[in-house]
Amino acid sequence: MVEEQREHYRQLVAKDYTEEEFREMWRSNYCRQVIHTFDGIRVRFYDSHFDHAFYESSDRRQANKDVLSPRRLSRILWIKDALEDPEAEIHVGYLSKSHSQSGKRRVTLVKGNYVVVIQLYKEKEANFITAFVGDEETIKKVKSDPLWPGTKKDAD
Repeated sequence: MVEEQREHYRQLVAKDYTEEEFREMWRSNYCRQVIHTFDGIRVRFYDSHFDHAFYESSDRRQANKDVLSPRRLSRILWIKDALEDPEAEIHVGYLSKSHSQSGKRRVTLVKGNYVVVIQLYKEKEANFITAFVGDEETIKKVKSDPLWPGTKKDAD
């Protein structure tokens, strides 16, 4: 399936894999692994996160996540790389429901527009929330949020 030795930020061709193969990739590369961010936060992944991370809504007004996204799937291996990348841009996350920033939500930005979101539930432990290629407006919003305390770019 996927080689053990992979290039950093290697993009897959989504049409080369079935949905079940991508689900198994998800389980074997994330759900069954112990993954830490570059600064030591343990991130947990669950089978149920697959649908949220790799489906998109055919109608954004309804936000029903009903279409499997080749664009998201092609970057399935980027999630771990992004979390482990000490050069990534890390921001405090924004909670749309409460219209406020949260020191428990962490947004990682790599490659200019790839976003990975995790939610801390206790010190040095987090759950994966989602990952996606952000549009120009989304990236602008991410960059307007404060940098995550103690990250390299914040320390500069």
